[in-house]
Amino acid sequence: MNNWESRFAGRMGRIKSSAIREILKVTQQPGIISFAGGLPAPDLFPVEQMRRAADTVLSQHGALALQYSTTEGHPPLREWVAAGLPNTTPDQVLITSGSQQALDLVGKLFIGPGDAVVVESPTYLGALQAFTPYEAAYLAVPMDQGGMVVEALEETLKQHQPKFIYALPSFQNPTGRHMDLSRRKKLVEVARRYAIPILEDDAYHHLAFSGQILPTLYELDQELGGGNVIYQSTFSKTLSPGLRVAWVVGPREVVSRLVQLKQGTDLHTPTFNQMLMYELAQTVLPELVVKIRNTYRERRDLMLAALEQHLAKEAHWNKPEGGMFLWLEIPEGLDSAELLKKAVEQKVAFVPGQPFHPDGSGANTMRLSFSNASPEDIRVGIERLGRALRSLLTVKG
Repeated sequence: MNNWESRFAGRMGRIKSSAIREILKVTQQPGIISFAGGLPAPDLFPVEQMRRAADTVLSQHGALALQYSTTEGHPPLREWVAAGLPNTTPDQVLITSGSQQALDLVGKLFIGPGDAVVVESPTYLGALQAFTPYEAAYLAVPMDQGGMVVEALEETLKQHQPKFIYALPSFQNPTGRHMDLSRRKKLVEVARRYAIPILEDDAYHHLAFSGQILPTLYELDQELGGGNVIYQSTFSKTLSPGLRVAWVVGPREVVSRLVQLKQGTDLHTPTFNQMLMYELAQTVLPELVVKIRNTYRERRDLMLAALEQHLAKEAHWNKPEGGMFLWLEIPEGLDSAELLKKAVEQKVAFVPGQPFHPDGSGANTMRLSFSNASPEDIRVGIERLGRALRSLLTVKG
């Protein structure tokens, strides 16, 4: 019999299962209330509108929708993406199979063994999973409530030459923190001064509860001449995560290389899915985004009120102004992974914060998602979480 492990590529030793995906297995147990997965609310999916749009696509473009397509993506959809960004043409747009594929392609393009990448600390776990197989060396820049601390970034860039800066300025996953306009401008200016590209991950940009949308880093970079920001976004947090349609935008020489890499991965993003998203983006998306904002704002407020009622003495947290997450810290010396075990006993789940930290710190932090929980589940689940935390505190004595 073959020893399969001995035949695997060396990079497999660097790859670990997603902490979130492993926790999602736990949430399948009966009676578990989950604040773990970053899942959009399924009750907001535009099912009927999607059914009608699918009929339109199949009736008018059936043969095309079911055929192979170009790697770059459905031309009308690429035009739609380009039209929403300044000084951008469709040949600068690549449609990807979800944002995760965009992260993987960018990692494959830029990162070689030992190459440095700047990330926020904490940062999106999926990005770490995408970059780690290419043997990235992470330069973790601290955050405050306003996002990445740009002064600390500049100190890092004085000492290192990273391949790029990975940033989530809008309602960051996992913390929900939001970068204001002045800091966005400073980040773009510092990156340009040191000639270090930015990869901007912008999945939550339009989910601002106030409805006030700040310019993207890509837009601010365009004001200074452009060419230093690679931008990615997605339909997964609005129209449908299951159809896996996202996009990456950047300089033509970058996008053309990403196209070549995608050809070796999946040839192209499913044609039918792209055509369906294009139909919905024009008709359903604007009104749907408003509905999502209102619903998530209500659920955030319920979670904040429940936290105040049940955990005010034992923990502290932020108040996100958009997105799907809030960030909670328990007393120093406690481990949220241990708290998770107590929480599961109380039939509630969350994601411990340590896996989001590339340096292994953050043991006393945790991410809570309010987007995919009913009001009643939020009230009951946070009460259970409070009981679990007090139980852990009692054990630690």
